[in-house]
Amino acid sequence: MTTWTRDETPQDIFRFLREGDEGRHQAARVTADGAAWLASATAHREAALTRWESRPTSPATLPCGTAFDVVNVDPVFGRRMLDRLWAEGPGSGPVAVHRGRMMLFAAPGTAQRLPALLDWEEWGEAVPRPLCHGLGDAVTVPPLVPSDAAGPRWLVAPDTRSPWLPGPEVVLWACVRAVRAASAADVRVSIFPPADPDANVYDVSRRR
Repeated sequence: MTTWTRDETPQDIFRFLREGDEGRHQAARVTADGAAWLASATAHREAALTRWESRPTSPATLPCGTAFDVVNVDPVFGRRMLDRLWAEGPGSGPVAVHRGRMMLFAAPGTAQRLPALLDWEEWGEAVPRPLCHGLGDAVTVPPLVPSDAAGPRWLVAPDTRSPWLPGPEVVLWACVRAVRAASAADVRVSIFPPADPDANVYDVSRRR
């Protein structure tokens, strides 16, 4: 029985990754090292790898709190967070979408700490409250090999055995930046002063 305990990649699982598929973005491709990292979240790593080997197009349920936590956000707000993380910050860890939500994989402990930081933050009330999954929770992760069926999918797939994961302070920073960017976009600047509510207004459209 073949498992992913060695460095070589199982032929049947990752054939899709090696045979071109030029239309897919590289960031959305899980590697063998990324799969090994995901499997490290469970106490039954070998069993998880064996199950994925037999069903690489099926999603899996993994526990949070050891290898990663997950911050589950509205997709529009999540996209704004990613824009800030990629354009101005340190980047992101793996990111997936599932059931109309965006899941940002974060450092263990983030799920417990982030809500308290949002409560203390000046802009915290403007942040759409995320669902934080940590120790004792489990999440559905996308399949290693994407299928045509609707379901969870990777936006940024894990590709190393030790991916960088944002901690609670970094996630808070991204939340605040996303809110500020949205707030600034709503500001409309006018060259005219505000109207005087007591001023007389005349209809001049018919004057010659």
